[in-house]
Formats: sequence, structure tokens, C-alpha cells
Amino acid sequence: METTGNPSVFLLTVNGQIEEANFPDYDNLYCKYCYVYGHDWAPTTGLEEGITQITSKSIQSHRLIWNFPLETTFKSTNPSGWPQLVVSVYGPDVFGNDVVRGYGATHIPFTPGQHTRTIPMFVPEPTWRLQKFTGWLLGRRPEYTDPKVVAQGEGREVTRVRSQGFVTVSFHIMTKDMKKMGYNTGPSTPSTV
Repeated sequence: METTGNPSVFLLTVNGQIEEANFPDYDNLYCKYCYVYGHDWAPTTGLEEGITQITSKSIQSHRLIWNFPLETTFKSTNPSGWPQLVVSVYGPDVFGNDVVRGYGATHIPFTPGQHTRTIPMFVPEPTWRLQKFTGWLLGRRPEYTDPKVVAQGEGREVTRVRSQGFVTVSFHIMTKDMKKMGYNTGPSTPSTV
């Protein structure tokens, strides 16, 4: 039985939005997102993954505006495996096929409050020239079968990638019971609470 004075888990609430993207060479893009987290973590409310609407650049700006909401709460017993947000951006190629335009990831901020993260995006590159030519000819680009690999280090050292664009995400982070479990997430100045 859990008592309020001695919690067995803490909560991390993530609110915010996938605000915008900057991909100078591309237009009509959409974004998929998902979370990657450790074994001790579990989502309790909200969505673990989603997909934005397709957006186009305006005449005045090269920015692609999504303002897509993020609302998820996680519970955990320890901070190991702290959640990461993985984003994948897709758009049409010259043949009208949806192809990946970028992958990226960022850790959910550790401290409560407002945060903004600009995520550098990248795409996998073919290793051989023949792969590059046949990929272009057939309209197929290299992509990950599971975008969550972006947030994991294992196996990524053998992947050739090219930087391509940025995605901006804003977060409003709230935590509950972390201090009661012995984790300090606030500023280093003494508090009155």
C-alpha cells in the first residue's frame, strides 16, 4: 500500500508542442514523433506517439509551422532511462512518394519549467555509389525500419548520415514526488518548500 509520505514512484509530465521546422530545400512536410525510455518507465496518460498535419512554407518565411501538441505523463522508480523524444520528418520526393527528410532526438528536459530545444536532423546516406544511383532511379532513399534507433547508441557508429534541417520543440515540464524520493531537480539555491 502506497502512502503519500513515502511514494514508490515519481511522475514526469510533459506538455508542449512540436513548433516548427527549418528545411530550406523541402516543403509540404509532416512529422511523426514517439518516445524512447528505459525499462523502469511507463506512460500513464497521454499519447506515446503521433503524427502532425502536412504544412507548407509561407511566402514570407521558410519556416514550416506545425504547433502540434505534446501531452504525456510518465511514472518511474528511478531516473535511469530518462525519456527521449524522437522525431521523424517526411515529405514528397519528385515522384510524389513520401520519403524521410530527417531524423532527430532530444532528452526530455530534467528540470521543471519552460524549455525550448532545437533538434538537428539527419538522414542516412547510402554507402556505395551504386546504391545512391539505384535509390535515386527507383525513388527509394535509405531509412530506418524503426526510428527509435535514433535515440539509441548501439549500431549507429556504422551508419553514414548527412545533416539536414532542424525541428524546434517547446516543453513545459512538471515533476511530482522526485524530491520525496531523494532526487533534486531544482536550482542549487535553497528553497523554502
